[in-house]
Amino acid sequence: MKITKHCWPIMIVSGQFEARNDEGFRLRELKEELENVEECSVLPSFSYEDAVEIFRSRSDIGAVVIDWDIQQEGQQEEMDPEALLEEVRKRNKKIPVVLLTDRLATADIPTRVLQKIQDCLWKTADTTEFLAGRIETHLVEYVLGVYPRFFGEMVKYSLEYKYAWHTPGHMGGEGFLHSPAGVAMHKFFGENVFRADLSISVPELGSLLDHNGVVGDAEKNSARVFGADMTYYVLNGTSNVNQIIWRSQLVRDDIAFVDRNCHKSLNYAMVITDAFPVYMVPRRNKRGIIGPCRLSEFTEETIQRKIRESKLIPDSEKGNPVKMSALTNSTYDGLCYNVINIKSQLRKSVENLHFDEAWYAYARFHPIYKGHFGMADDDVNDEHPPIFCSHSTHKLLTAFSQASMLHVRHGSHVRVEHDEFNESYMMHGSTSPQYSMIASLDVATKMMDDNGQIMMDDIIHQAIDLRKKVACIHKEMQAENDWFFEMWQPRRVEQDGVEKKFEDVPTDYLAGHQHPWVFKASDNWHGFDDIEDDYVMLDPIKLTFTTPGLSDQGVMQPIGIPATVVTNYLINHGIVCEKTDYYSFLLLNSLGTTKAKQGSLLAALLQFKERYDRNEPLRSVFPEMAKSWPEAYAEVGLKDHCQGIHDYFKTSHILDKMQAAFQVIPDQAMKPSEAYHAVVRKNVEYVELTDMMGRIPAVMIVPYPPGIPVIMGGEILNEKAAAIFEYLQTRQDFENTFPGYESDIHGVERIERDGKKFFKSMCVKQG
Repeated sequence: MKITKHCWPIMIVSGQFEARNDEGFRLRELKEELENVEECSVLPSFSYEDAVEIFRSRSDIGAVVIDWDIQQEGQQEEMDPEALLEEVRKRNKKIPVVLLTDRLATADIPTRVLQKIQDCLWKTADTTEFLAGRIETHLVEYVLGVYPRFFGEMVKYSLEYKYAWHTPGHMGGEGFLHSPAGVAMHKFFGENVFRADLSISVPELGSLLDHNGVVGDAEKNSARVFGADMTYYVLNGTSNVNQIIWRSQLVRDDIAFVDRNCHKSLNYAMVITDAFPVYMVPRRNKRGIIGPCRLSEFTEETIQRKIRESKLIPDSEKGNPVKMSALTNSTYDGLCYNVINIKSQLRKSVENLHFDEAWYAYARFHPIYKGHFGMADDDVNDEHPPIFCSHSTHKLLTAFSQASMLHVRHGSHVRVEHDEFNESYMMHGSTSPQYSMIASLDVATKMMDDNGQIMMDDIIHQAIDLRKKVACIHKEMQAENDWFFEMWQPRRVEQDGVEKKFEDVPTDYLAGHQHPWVFKASDNWHGFDDIEDDYVMLDPIKLTFTTPGLSDQGVMQPIGIPATVVTNYLINHGIVCEKTDYYSFLLLNSLGTTKAKQGSLLAALLQFKERYDRNEPLRSVFPEMAKSWPEAYAEVGLKDHCQGIHDYFKTSHILDKMQAAFQVIPDQAMKPSEAYHAVVRKNVEYVELTDMMGRIPAVMIVPYPPGIPVIMGGEILNEKAAAIFEYLQTRQDFENTFPGYESDIHGVERIERDGKKFFKSMCVKQG
């Protein structure tokens, strides 16, 4: 499908369309001229209020034509045309706006209005053909500007219908037409997808590996928009971004200072670079939610103490500088560090700062996140080392899956040299880049550049509205001595010197001020008792729901509803959560979230409550589970099932065991790289959990929840790490007690014997 000007409708706003007078006749004539002669599409709106709603809900409008001075006879508008103009300009500063007015009214149009429009046309002085031509000219000019540099050139090349004699083998989609399966794929995706799937042989689009031509221009533009000195497009995920960053700065036996709450790609980066890891340990609250590392972790004294205490780093290497620090920002549950404070602490201790902001690429585009992201503008720290940021642009912005960005900011005294850095990029980059992925990064950049703050403001408002709605439902239920889910969020907020309940504070205030979201020790709703002032904030769009059964202080209640039961129910009703803990689950309110989705979520949660309250049989609520394990579940009700799991959690002390397991950094017998070398050399064997005490796992073991390693490859499961062993044992026992609740544990395989499942993991051979 060729995208033409017809795909960008012109919205004409007037109450005169149906009027039986000359004004109505001229408007209908203008609409006909635009559609039949200029080949445009016209979207009529009969009031200024309707026009605002249309404009808010559609981003494909190519021009706005506003009848400035005439209303339909007898109709009283609540909104005036200037207010409509303000709404249009608030959401789109570049779309052409044309005023239709008469000769006499033109003199009365205020200067402030004239500064915000592209054209002012007299309704009766010029011919309809002239009016339509002027509007069409503005439309075409605007549409051409919609396309960012790389995407525009890719579209242009794809529409030139050249005969391809280069890779890929389907050659613009033609290859698919020689087989029924290929035809099916061609029909499903459409020809544009295949025409845009081009080869690196196309010189017009530049080279991703050399960062030149239009693709280089796109990367430079992204650097400007995201506040970096250099930006690189990476097409095989943020996991690969992390590898590029580390491979560019670290070599064998360098020391790295690593957040234990890091993505596994950073653990693999330690394997690839053969570095010595020293860990910063994140806090956990009584709910089991991963919190921030203590600010004291970043002091030079703490880092040097940990290096001195390391049994892995040779004494001869302990005086070496720390080459890299890696910190997860924001965390899974949306805890965002004050980067200005972090830089102040680390600037003298670490040669490079790396912020893994995979889930946080949008932070620069709303003032609520000021100072809490890696590329933040800093007028406090005069000196800082080079800063690297990983962005999964595909996660919460709009790039295609695996399309990510790597951002670099030079240090105050140390530059990151492109030619040197690009060697690492070349090592990990494909020589066959997917051009549609590059285009998606280019478009994601332009979207945020054009109206990123408006888009972010919308989703922050939506998230806060949902938070308040859940709080209100909970309050209503609580007043009737009933229950409902809650949100992990402030209970009370100070507004203009007055403390109010969270749900009573206007959404505009909560979306427009950072302080309600900043953690304070004096208002400990978050559960981190010793939190530092002005250190970490909660991201409003990361929505952590809490379920009954566990108090904020971590005390198990008599009655409980484990979150995994709730999220399994939601999945069966078409709602997929991002993460499930024992008594909480996480949802992300992103650019693709709508109020309809929020309504469906609340409806599903209320339906779950209704079915729970009447103890509806599991064979009705979870028919597949009851069918698969009839002896365990066929005759059990939903409420009894929840209580059974809750009682197990309570009597087994699984939360206490998890807390203890994640506060331990086991003894290191070898570097992660050496443990991996044992895998490659086949010097490993599977060992069942029962026999693992005293053994050295060759791979990291990562239970979900919470999704961070309890033990790294090369660390010893000895008495110091007994809490880890006990936690894994309890997880194994839980899965056998409640079949169907097998959770993901990276690094653990399961074997079945006598109807039971047993954990095993790959360990380094002994002797």
